[in-house]
Amino acid sequence: MQDFHYQLLAIILYMVAMLLIGWYSFLRTSNLKEFMLGGRGLGPITTALSAGAADMSGWLLMGLPGAIYAAGLVEAWIAIGLTVGQYLNYILVAPRLRVYTHVSKDSITIPSFLDNRLRDNTKLLRIASGVVILVFFTFYVSSGMVSGGKFFQSSFGLDYHLGMLIVAGVVVLYTLFGGFLAVSYTDVVQGTIMFLALILVPLVGVFVTGGLGETANSITAVNMEHLELLPSTAAAAGIISSVAWGLGYFGQPHIIVRFMAINTVKEMKNARRIGIGWMILSLVGAICTALVGVAYFQQNGLTLNDPETIFIEMGKILFHPFVAGILLAAILAAIMSTISSQLIVTSSALIEDIYRVLFKKDASDKHYVTAGRLAVLVVSIVAILLAWNPNNTILDLVAFAWAGFGSSFGPIIILALYWRKLTNMGAFSGMVVGAIVAFIWGQSDALSGMIYEMVPGFFSNLIVAVIVSLLTYKPNKEIEEEFDRTLEILKSEKES
Repeated sequence: MQDFHYQLLAIILYMVAMLLIGWYSFLRTSNLKEFMLGGRGLGPITTALSAGAADMSGWLLMGLPGAIYAAGLVEAWIAIGLTVGQYLNYILVAPRLRVYTHVSKDSITIPSFLDNRLRDNTKLLRIASGVVILVFFTFYVSSGMVSGGKFFQSSFGLDYHLGMLIVAGVVVLYTLFGGFLAVSYTDVVQGTIMFLALILVPLVGVFVTGGLGETANSITAVNMEHLELLPSTAAAAGIISSVAWGLGYFGQPHIIVRFMAINTVKEMKNARRIGIGWMILSLVGAICTALVGVAYFQQNGLTLNDPETIFIEMGKILFHPFVAGILLAAILAAIMSTISSQLIVTSSALIEDIYRVLFKKDASDKHYVTAGRLAVLVVSIVAILLAWNPNNTILDLVAFAWAGFGSSFGPIIILALYWRKLTNMGAFSGMVVGAIVAFIWGQSDALSGMIYEMVPGFFSNLIVAVIVSLLTYKPNKEIEEEFDRTLEILKSEKES
């Protein structure tokens, strides 16, 4: 059997496993709450690995290793910022969001929570939030499909469109039928594959390159500053911009929705330990993969044309073709886990926060589950059309989307959970200003070159939301009671 066939066999087995999980989840999904939020019954392992896999996408196995391979450890500041941001997310957002969304009319999406929490009778905030999610995630999904098409094109020589349709078909099928449960369960498998792959490649690689000392010598032979976290050429603004990526976690709907779905608040501590442990080891593995790759290519006099393929190339070099195929499946897992998470959140926004609010308020759960599945299909078709001719515009929007979501939702989520006086107009004004500032800043080369647009976008949102809320605040007994009830439940959970 040729190497190609071994690798293709591993990919096919992976795809079949994802579809079987989707079918299993379909049998367990009977109402809208289960389709959109898994019935709030996820355990800590599923919550943690699902949040991690939904977060990292192909950046973990291709983007980060490629950046480290090309520029050295200075590129690790993004990883440091993300780890700190996710840890704070687990501490500050996760427990309160799980309790408060349940207390506030059992909200099952971020827009519905903001609507219920702030008693927005105009529904303006909820619809605007749903539209923001719908628009950005449609482009986000399409960029993932572009990555899937290019993956099959570069790894197996398949036609780009065929590869994209294969990825889209499998992801859409298991998301369409299994909903949130299918996305979460497949994320566990995908997160495990990603984790094992990122541990295995650098561990085996460092033995091949002669141990830690010889590996380090080979790396510094390429570039003396490659192993320095603070090289002499690094600017403080660049480091701040990299670390600022961590601010985005507070406002990423496809990640924080996992916190809403965990079974109990008590299990959040274990979820945090598992999630942060997975994240640290995976990020370290990605960084070490790149560094070992630098040493191997230096020692053997080889040239790597595309730094972002270092993980793929090292997998092919170090392992049997079938194992290399499993490592390729790890990249596919990273791409697919993010696509599926974004699809289910986009479907939720379209049905729960736009369709249900504007058109059908009293339909049956069966109707909304069917509508949710149709929404997955519609969003997928639009995303496929956007991805049919891959271009830089779509991929550039991915970088902006992280800052856009972080700047739009992040400060509002934190204020909604911790500040009684946040008002619907304060939240709406802050959200709009944050999004606009992030967009304008990101489109200006001069401004974005100074500092990442997340920083001005996030803090302008925060300032505007506080000022407008103070100007429009009126005491509301129901809001006060829900806030107090949330604090009581959190206190009782900690004491029990």
